[in-house]
Amino acid sequence: MTRTAVVLQHAPTIHLGNIRPVLEEHGYAVRVVDATREDVDAIDPTEADLVVVLGGEMGVYEADEFPFLTAEQRLLRTRLDAERPTLGVCLGAQLMAGALGARVYRGGSTQIGFRPVDATAEGAGSPVRHFAGLPVAQWHGDTFDLPERATRLASSGDYANEAFAIGGHALAVQFHPELTAEMHEQWVRDGAAELAEHAVDADALRAERDRYSARMQEASRAAFSEWLEGLEG
Repeated sequence: MTRTAVVLQHAPTIHLGNIRPVLEEHGYAVRVVDATREDVDAIDPTEADLVVVLGGEMGVYEADEFPFLTAEQRLLRTRLDAERPTLGVCLGAQLMAGALGARVYRGGSTQIGFRPVDATAEGAGSPVRHFAGLPVAQWHGDTFDLPERATRLASSGDYANEAFAIGGHALAVQFHPELTAEMHEQWVRDGAAELAEHAVDADALRAERDRYSARMQEASRAAFSEWLEGLEG
């Protein structure tokens, strides 16, 4: 049986990455929606078998400048209230938190590079455990308060909320497990000005990628395969 996955994307270079083949292997037909250009309000919030919300360079608190963010939060609130399967990555995780009434705001530091995350006691029994202690790709300066109905699954030294779940139907990660080596190289090249602003050395980032990316790819496949299988059960 073919399942449907609607993917809300905010930039062509910030795409599904290594999650796409996992979705396809689990029988999902993927429909990518450019949330910055298409009418998000025209999407039925509960119809798709899965909604995935990806990252982006804007902040949830910038909805006056990017009104589609408000539309995405409306969709997510309805979907999450209906307990329909939902996955959020970075900005997507922040939008999920915002949709549930949690505060989303600038954090105390900008994280660019591969940083370890630690599973909580609840996370140790979840698919997120595959990332525990593993340096994973980070590229963000925003964070959020944990929504009331959410369970924290992972934290890091810089940010308390690296991953959360809502029941068995929703998963959100602040880091970028979907990031392939090719995507990372594109981000490094495109983000030269941002890297300079934060005194991040591009070659050092590439060295981290060479050291950690392959293990992250394995963890990503294991985690998302397990999560999707849980939805099917």
